[in-house]
Amino acid sequence: MTVVKTHIIFAKYNAEADKQVVAALGKMSNDEREKDRGSYYGSLSGLARHLLGGTIFFGSMFTKTLSGNAAASKALLSLAAVQQPLKGVLTKSQWNETAAAIDSADKAYIAMSEALSENDLDAPVELNWYEGNPASVPLAFMLQQLTAHNTHHRGQISQILDELKIDNDFSGINVKFL
Repeated sequence: MTVVKTHIIFAKYNAEADKQVVAALGKMSNDEREKDRGSYYGSLSGLARHLLGGTIFFGSMFTKTLSGNAAASKALLSLAAVQQPLKGVLTKSQWNETAAAIDSADKAYIAMSEALSENDLDAPVELNWYEGNPASVPLAFMLQQLTAHNTHHRGQISQILDELKIDNDFSGINVKFL
């Protein structure tokens, strides 16, 4: 299996896991979903919005790196067009808009991943962290970081749902998307 295929699998896994999160949170009352649960992002909705914001943020980092790949650039443009998550308590309607935005972002992330070549994965992604050391890292590393970021925050959602005795398996191994 190529490294590109691995990243496509990661992107599809992310989308499937996000669908499960959105479905579980969508079954909750708005008050329960928006209640502050003591996480850094407050509510379950806040954690879900952070997942979306993370995908958009990482995608913005890849724009310059993938500027020579027309299909990947097109996918990143569609990702950039996804509305950033709102802050504060959401209404039911705003939650539905956020859920749709998560789906759109995941589709753009998959499209970008499917457009990658093996050479793209070695391309440098510029960083403005760590006082310029390193100044960049390979795209493959940053794609893995996006997967780790989203998995981490879905794990937080899973832990809160476990405490609420709401059945979920976001931390389990899901292969439906394969």
